[in-house]
Amino acid sequence: MRSTVIAVAIRLAISASLAVSGVIHAYLYVNGYRDIPTIGPGFLGQAIVFCVLALLILAGGPDWLRWVAGVLSAGALVAFALSRTVGLFGFAERGWNPSPQAAVSVKAVLRRRGCCCPPHRPAAPPSWDSYRCPTGPQSDHWDPQPP
Repeated sequence: MRSTVIAVAIRLAISASLAVSGVIHAYLYVNGYRDIPTIGPGFLGQAIVFCVLALLILAGGPDWLRWVAGVLSAGALVAFALSRTVGLFGFAERGWNPSPQAAVSVKAVLRRRGCCCPPHRPAAPPSWDSYRCPTGPQSDHWDPQPP
């Protein structure tokens, strides 16, 4: 039961952050970015893909969609950083403009990355109790092979 509640909460968090990012990109596309070559269609594409992905994940789509969301989020974050530093396809902005959309979108991406790609935790090593002595407890022979 607890794992089901956690899984639903994670799906909701990923879907919400994807939807927020998608809606922000759609808003920015409609309000001026559509006139920017290459960047405008990119904003529209990202808006569509993120909103569709949000619906699919919310509806209980396969787990690999979470990884797709994570990869796309990383790409969006890299594109944002490039647009603020060296420029992206001739497009450059400074600071957190447009405000507040830039900050909200980055925050949504960072939260989504945490939900989509949690840190890998290696399995705990087997305990000594899991090793057995096949010849009985009185034997000097110790079998280090796990069961």
